[in-house]
Amino acid sequence: MKPRNKPFAMIREFHLADWFTLGNACAGMGALFSVMSYLQTGQVLHIYYACALIPVAFVFDVLDGRIARWRQQQSVLGRELDSLADVISFGVAPAAIAYACGMQGLYDRIILVFFVACGVSRLARFNITAEALSEGGSKVKYFEGTPIPTSLLLVIVLAVAAMQGAIGEQMWGGKLDLFGFYLHPLALMYAVSGSLMVSRIRIPKI
Repeated sequence: MKPRNKPFAMIREFHLADWFTLGNACAGMGALFSVMSYLQTGQVLHIYYACALIPVAFVFDVLDGRIARWRQQQSVLGRELDSLADVISFGVAPAAIAYACGMQGLYDRIILVFFVACGVSRLARFNITAEALSEGGSKVKYFEGTPIPTSLLLVIVLAVAAMQGAIGEQMWGGKLDLFGFYLHPLALMYAVSGSLMVSRIRIPKI
C-alpha cells in the first residue's frame, strides 16, 4: 500500500527561519495588493502602505538569515525559499510601485521588466555560486553584484515623491516623448539598479 499523503507534511519540515522568509513574501504580496488598491481607488494612502511594507519585508529577510545561522539550520530549501520571497518583495513589488506612481510609458515598462529580470538573474547566479563563494565555509564571504534588497532605496525615493505629491503627471523629471512613446527619466534609476545587480562588482557580506 502506498503511504497516505499527510496534509501540511511539507510545512512541518519548515525551520523557524523559513517562517520568517514566508513573512518576507507575505509583506511583498501585501505591497502588491496595496498597489492594486491605489490603482482602483486613487487614494495615495495605499502607496504609503505599499512602500512601508518593503522595509517590513527587509526586516524579515535579515532575520531569517540570522536565525538560520544561530540555529545552524541552513538548507537548500531555505535558500531557494529566500530567493523566491526576494523576487516578490524586492523585484516585482518595487516595479509595481513604480508603475502605480506613474512610470507607465512604454520605455518605463521595458525598464521595469529589465529590472525584475536582472533581479531574478542575480538571485539565480547567487544560488548556483553560493557554495563556491563561501570557500568551503557555511557563510558567503561576498556578493557578486548588488543584492536585490537594495531596491529598498528605490522604494524610499518613491515614498518621498508620493509624500510630496510628485507622482503621476507631477513626477520628478517629467516625461520625455521619444518616437511617440513616453519615458519618465526617474525610471532610469531602476535601469541602473538592475545593471548593478548583474554586474561583477564584489560587495563584502556583513
